[in-house]
Amino acid sequence: MSFKFIKFTGLIFVFFACRDPKVIPNISSQRIPIEKSIKPKPSIENLIKPYKLHIEKSMNEVLCYSINAHSKKEGSLNTAIGNMMADAVFELSAPLLKKRYGLDLDVVLLNHGGIRASLPKGPIRIETAYNIMPFENEVVVSQMKGSVVMDLVNYLRTAKRAHPISGMTLKITKSGELGLLKIQNKPLNLEKTYNIATSDYLHNGGDRMNFFKKNDSVFRLDYKIRNILIDYFGSQDTLKPKADMRFTYTKKR
Repeated sequence: MSFKFIKFTGLIFVFFACRDPKVIPNISSQRIPIEKSIKPKPSIENLIKPYKLHIEKSMNEVLCYSINAHSKKEGSLNTAIGNMMADAVFELSAPLLKKRYGLDLDVVLLNHGGIRASLPKGPIRIETAYNIMPFENEVVVSQMKGSVVMDLVNYLRTAKRAHPISGMTLKITKSGELGLLKIQNKPLNLEKTYNIATSDYLHNGGDRMNFFKKNDSVFRLDYKIRNILIDYFGSQDTLKPKADMRFTYTKKR
């Protein structure tokens, strides 16, 4: 598994005074680097071995296949892997939102920095989903007036970064001016209320997406983005994600 382990452990020595059990007169610590010179303890290895084998078996389960490898660095304003993630969140969140709250999903917005690994070529495993999305982020749906959605659009317009979106078409000039904006293939209505799916991290202001603080209502789906990826991969035979025209530069200056 591609997990990063803590490279240091620490020993803390606490010395208690005999005269008063409530007093700790001295505390000392020692930094011990975890490196190859430290030999594993057989008793500990035997203890964790069955759990390790179980996790490895689960993580190595093949869910589908990808024709090509895709990195989040491949595009300027939208990427194949980002589009796949946003579309997966839309596809699996929309029916849940409808069933639980009777609402229609309009847009999905994730963040470019939240994509933590590339999509490899070949077998796509459960481990792949953990590598791409190692965080415990969950999907939440924020209900916004069109005027607040415009703040979201302005954020994307000025950031000029490939934050994954779905359900929205956006074109900007090289200078950052708005050229085209459509939601579900319709012009933005400033008076309409839209349902925007995002992660709880972004909804709380992550990546400086402070416009979510102006929302009308928030609906929780209790669905981790990582689990969405696992379910999405499991529903596919072959992945063919691609960059498209959902967020691009317009030729107009």
